[in-house]
Amino acid sequence: MSDYANFTASRVQVVAEGEFKGWKLYDDGGFEINVGPFFYRQEADGNMRCAFRVEKKHVRDTGIVHGGCLVAFADFCAGVIPVPVKQGGDSVTVTLGCEFLDAAGEGDLIVGTGEVTRAGRSMVFVRGQLTSGERKLLTFSGTLKRLKPKPSA
Repeated sequence: MSDYANFTASRVQVVAEGEFKGWKLYDDGGFEINVGPFFYRQEADGNMRCAFRVEKKHVRDTGIVHGGCLVAFADFCAGVIPVPVKQGGDSVTVTLGCEFLDAAGEGDLIVGTGEVTRAGRSMVFVRGQLTSGERKLLTFSGTLKRLKPKPSA
């Protein structure tokens, strides 16, 4: 396991209580915690599921979730969806295309799901959707570049 993989694993926290009990999140005090928090878990079928509850900080003065928040969550989902394929390695987003379909508001639960459409040695391709209940809010597709493990010191 690379040093980078150890770093990634060390910042993963399992939620101990509340609505997302048993879910995981990256808790390094950085972007994903501050803009989210965004949660994820692996389902019984092996697929990854991501989610967050819309808070006041996520909505515009119109009462709907800011589009940038949905895109940030879609990017998070694009990185989480291929976790079983990446086998402990990390990746960075190369491209991310999003289509807005509907709006969500404060208090809504937003869920991200998707699939790996292709995985090569250096690139992984994903597509997915964000939903709230039965409403499809956003669809996305993306390309991720696998990071090479950092050499051990």
